[in-house]
Amino acid sequence: MKINYNSPYLKWGLTAFIVLCSTIVFFFAIFRLTGVIEGIHVVVKILMPFVYGLVIAYLLCPVYNFFTRHLYKNVNGFLGKPRALTFSRVLSTTITMIIAFIVVGGLVSMVLPQMLDSLISVVRTAPESFSKLLNWAEAKLSSNRDINAALKMFMGDYTLKLNDWLQNDVLPWLLTVAAQVSTGLMDIMRFFKDFLIGIIICIYFLNSKELFKAQSKKLTFAALKKENARMLIQEARFINKTFSGFISGKLIDSAIMGVICFVVMTIMHMPYIMLVSVIVGVTNIIPFFGPFIGAIPSTIIILTASPIQGLYFVIFILILQQIDGNIIGPKILGDSTGLPSFWVMFAILIGGGLFGFVGMVVGIPIFAIIYAYFSRIVDYKLKKKNLPLNTDLYKDLSDYDETGRNWLDEI
Repeated sequence: MKINYNSPYLKWGLTAFIVLCSTIVFFFAIFRLTGVIEGIHVVVKILMPFVYGLVIAYLLCPVYNFFTRHLYKNVNGFLGKPRALTFSRVLSTTITMIIAFIVVGGLVSMVLPQMLDSLISVVRTAPESFSKLLNWAEAKLSSNRDINAALKMFMGDYTLKLNDWLQNDVLPWLLTVAAQVSTGLMDIMRFFKDFLIGIIICIYFLNSKELFKAQSKKLTFAALKKENARMLIQEARFINKTFSGFISGKLIDSAIMGVICFVVMTIMHMPYIMLVSVIVGVTNIIPFFGPFIGAIPSTIIILTASPIQGLYFVIFILILQQIDGNIIGPKILGDSTGLPSFWVMFAILIGGGLFGFVGMVVGIPIFAIIYAYFSRIVDYKLKKKNLPLNTDLYKDLSDYDETGRNWLDEI
């Protein structure tokens, strides 16, 4: 008996079967939630090399595209199109990976030793530094006995607690890092194994991304109608543009902020230059709240060494953030997200609450995409009703009932 695959009964039966299976899987996932989460963790652990590889490739893709584009233009004339394309891709991958290794290796070799030295120095000198800070505050506020007594009680109480925490918890942790590394050797080896495999996957992805792109388009056109396939591909381009523009721009902006902080602190002869510059640069990746998150611990660290320089640092960081928010950031990022300030804060808080640091960074482009799609739906609904799309026109609707006539009456 020949099966008619275009029969509506077969399609309805297949749909009902899929819905039934999905319902069973859904209820199983609810009642076996712990096992499902453990299974997800196992799958994520297995796929971590691919995650590392794709993330590295996504970050290096602009560099790779830059070299591929320029090399192809220069060698296309005498090698021919196929050979020129292969040559430019291989050489671009090599150059990109070399640049990545030089940048990462150089940063690690320069930053990590100084950061560890600064951390150990902060912990070792904390008791003496806090005593100096307390004596300085007492000297400055000696004319006011009430404030001086309250400050002495506050500083004395929290200084003892902080010193106890630094000496009994933080310092032993810093001094026993080697022992912890040896005990957690398997986890570290697994991380390096996944990371090295991720680098290999990154190289394969960079060289094959055009093939993957073509295969994805082929699958999209095979599974959907032409109009829907074109729309999906166009939306995928929009998502990629939003993510790549925001993340690459924010990384460049944060690197510039870290370098400026390092240079100015060096000129001003401030303590813990490398440690504070790294904190400022890394936390600046977090939009809106990042400068405050980085400035608070940095100020405390500098205050322990010199209260006056701590005050200078606060003034400097306020000026630096104004320059970044009004000049550097807009020049680099532009209007990559199109989100109002309120929704930026909303995206950061929700993303940070759900996924921590990563959520605070990627929460903005994700919410920007949702915001853009929601805006398109609203505009589409308004167009169907022949209503204007300009938001400013809707600000005066509070007077509509009183005047009895508005632009709505003229539509």
